[in-house]
Amino acid sequence: MGCCSNNGSGGGPFAKGRDLVEFVYQAHGGELRGQRLAGGGLPAVCQGCGADFLLATFVGQCPACGGVHAVSPPCSADPANIQFAGVGYRLPAG
Repeated sequence: MGCCSNNGSGGGPFAKGRDLVEFVYQAHGGELRGQRLAGGGLPAVCQGCGADFLLATFVGQCPACGGVHAVSPPCSADPANIQFAGVGYRLPAG
């Protein structure tokens, strides 16, 4: 599966919310999620609790509440493109 493929699942690099978070988390066999964002990261406001934090990698968590956020490579230049997986969502173990 390529980076810009959504395989008809509703996910893909331009998905929203949890769909985008799960897509980026799994993209390229999981290798993308921990890669650092260009420029040191994006300033973010947690969409769960409102805390300010830096999204330093393509998938990250709010240090205040653990809310999971992500941005896809084609959209990673703008903090407005950061998506939130939803209150109570937790990353898979491992």
